[in-house]
Amino acid sequence: MDLVGFTPLAEGLDPEHVRELLSRYFDRAQHIIQVYGGTVEKFIGDAVMAVWGAPLANEDDAERAVRAGLEVVASVEVLGEQSKIPSLRARGGVVTGEVAISVGKVAEGMVLGDTVNAASRVQSVASPGTVLVDEATWRSSSSAIAFEEVGALALKGKSETVNAWRALRVVAQRKGLGRSERLEPPFVGRDEELRLVKDTLHASEREKRARLVSVVGIPGIGKSRLAWEFLKYVDGLASTVYWHEGRSRAYGEGITFGALSEMVRMRAGIVEAEEATSATTKLRECLEEFVADPDERQWIEPRLAYLLGLTDAPNADREELFSAWRRFFERVAEQGPTVMIFEDLQWAEAGLVDFIESILEWSRNYPLFIITLSRPELMDSRPSWGAGLRNFSSLHLEALNEASMRTLLDGFVQGLPASVCEMVLNRAEGVPLYAVETIRMLFDRGNLVDEVDHYRVEGELEALEMPETLHALVASRLDSLPPAQRTLLQNAGVAGSTFTLDTLSAVSDATRADLEVALRDLVRKEYLVTNTDPRSPERGQYGFVQGVIREVAVGTLGRRDRSAKHLALAHHFESMGDDELSSVIATHFLEAFRAAPDDESLGLREQALTWVRRAGLRALQLGSPYQGVALLREALALSSDERVRAELHASIGEGYADLLDATNSIASFKEAIATFDHLNDHEAKALVVAKLIRSNMVTVGLEERFELGVRTFHEVTGGSLLARAHLACAIASDMVHSDQRDVAMDWVERGLELAEQLDDPLLLASALQARSVVLYGLGRHREAVMLIRGVAEIAQEAGDNAELARALTGHSVYVLPDSPRSTMTKALEAIEVARKAGRRSLELTNQLNYIENALYLGLWDEARAMIAEISQRDIGTRHASGLLWLTKVLGA
Repeated sequence: MDLVGFTPLAEGLDPEHVRELLSRYFDRAQHIIQVYGGTVEKFIGDAVMAVWGAPLANEDDAERAVRAGLEVVASVEVLGEQSKIPSLRARGGVVTGEVAISVGKVAEGMVLGDTVNAASRVQSVASPGTVLVDEATWRSSSSAIAFEEVGALALKGKSETVNAWRALRVVAQRKGLGRSERLEPPFVGRDEELRLVKDTLHASEREKRARLVSVVGIPGIGKSRLAWEFLKYVDGLASTVYWHEGRSRAYGEGITFGALSEMVRMRAGIVEAEEATSATTKLRECLEEFVADPDERQWIEPRLAYLLGLTDAPNADREELFSAWRRFFERVAEQGPTVMIFEDLQWAEAGLVDFIESILEWSRNYPLFIITLSRPELMDSRPSWGAGLRNFSSLHLEALNEASMRTLLDGFVQGLPASVCEMVLNRAEGVPLYAVETIRMLFDRGNLVDEVDHYRVEGELEALEMPETLHALVASRLDSLPPAQRTLLQNAGVAGSTFTLDTLSAVSDATRADLEVALRDLVRKEYLVTNTDPRSPERGQYGFVQGVIREVAVGTLGRRDRSAKHLALAHHFESMGDDELSSVIATHFLEAFRAAPDDESLGLREQALTWVRRAGLRALQLGSPYQGVALLREALALSSDERVRAELHASIGEGYADLLDATNSIASFKEAIATFDHLNDHEAKALVVAKLIRSNMVTVGLEERFELGVRTFHEVTGGSLLARAHLACAIASDMVHSDQRDVAMDWVERGLELAEQLDDPLLLASALQARSVVLYGLGRHREAVMLIRGVAEIAQEAGDNAELARALTGHSVYVLPDSPRSTMTKALEAIEVARKAGRRSLELTNQLNYIENALYLGLWDEARAMIAEISQRDIGTRHASGLLWLTKVLGA
């Protein structure tokens, strides 16, 4: 590589400016060469010589060298703009062949041979801003890089001509993986955005910090293309980057936390619909690879398995599920920088967005780089997206300018008439997909010919009637298809944004053989694409080239046809027996019912109710209360049965309680209580009252909760042991916070007796903890300590980390009067378990208690270290004020 015309340029610059410019150029070139696995052999004036394959050779060395050359050329152009020298350009030459190397002397000017001279000569004839390669390099890298043949070159000092090619752009991952069967339009107008994404990845790796870039833009503006360019870049790097990607589906189409599930499957090598035993084995092997601690593996595995629908719900709430999922990706990130791409986030359930934000809060000291792609609608459903998060960047992709759009068209089609070009530019309004779809429409009509890396106009273009909008343009393309292919796209659209041949067969009358032929043709015509990524859980599946094609195709279906297709798909997915698909099945039954609400013969309402309710309950258990509440409210609208509605109200109340929505939670609980009261079902009523009391909502005062609990308890006296035990323990746990210790102890004793009879360890632990609180308040500290130890033991045996964290917190407080040092020891234990359980408030409470006791004992270094740890995080006002006070005490 060298700078073109730099010597005369330097004559007009200040020497210090020249030195600084060269230094920046060399630094950039060296960094790029190193990340692509090359070694800088020497600097000569303004030239850089690098070598790949020494001392160890790799089969993709030539490809990496070309990638590096293209990257250096682009970087120098940016350097020129930044240095206000817009004419600054680099050029490069890459030649593959044998060289002589002095052992141990690489990077010391000891790589010699004719190949070195040939590379220098090839580089010298390259045009500014280009990279030329010889035939051997072209053969080795043409599967992943697009080239333009230059022809035979007569080079100085060479007796024979050298065939050369000009490298244009990277079009695939290494060795051609992921290269599309269709022509790929040039990547234009987004260089700055791509550079920001690349730099953020390297910053995350260098600083060991979690970072997030949110990419927002309208359909067709280039979000997915930006991610694809980034993947091609990452794949070419010499170091290992752990890549994960997942897509959220349009409402109801996908599964709860589906995008995250795809990422786990990708890492473990589990394909969709894989048999459970095989999938579990692969998950276990993946955990053995990345998680060294056996106890930690044992904790993570059931929580990941539940995410994938491989097992029943573990004994863990939302916070602990999130904690286990984060821990898995943290352990992956300990092996190397880890990328997580969340596509179509505007369709994600709120729980997934919560999880993504939690990574920046909890996993901030790991090289986790998150990229989210979404339409602007995300801000409608999540106005606070990114607010207050550290290491969060937002990229809003604006429309491309006219120059970029012209470059796109000129690079995609040769010979496009100026009048057609102007018409496309005017209609596209800077949206690249409109221009690309127009070109595809012309190709469909036979106006363009495929010339390997671009299209060429064939004959005269007729006067074009250009649709006004992107949707109208896509509709025009669909109308040009044969009826059978148009119907197939409609069927595929109902099946989903991605689909298998089996899924499509379930909603089609055609044979599998006929479907395969038709699908291949639609791939060739650039309506569909096949997933060939061997890492993807969707490998081998088909998908729409753009979501807008699917939207238009489905929009042309009549209601009755749509109902029949949704019903067929519901039965197809139901037959697979996969609990992870419950929300998918629910959606298809629900859509079938909505399209034919008056058709009672098929029992669509009852089937929709069953599956929507099931999906809602699973969403609640999986830690997505937003989605759970939404689905259960859908179920509520489908049911007229009083008992079912009461049960749904109770579940909805729990969901709202998880969301800390006191008003709606209490209203739902009270609706359920009133209905069960009307039905004289005292047991069901008592269980809901217990849930209401435990939710401890401020809109229902302690006295009102107590009166309701006591009245309901008397109604079930002599009745259900389960209901009485849960209600008594709930009242006991609630009353220990009052000043009526005698009343509290009375209910504690009742709760203990009933929990013992029920043989429910966690319920017993709850009652024992309540008793310990009362005893501590009475000054009987040692009794309280003995009890809380028992609670911790029960919680540990049951695997309930949230209960264990609470018990350890109580233990830490109870031993304070006798041993402040023991308080600090227990606080550290509680901090670790609280993190595992995802309980931020408990973690911070114990950290502040630890600091306070360290200050009391004069352990300044310990206090200072814990203050520094907390200060790196975003904490609430209550804990922040405590931290400020303790910091002032330390500084006094």
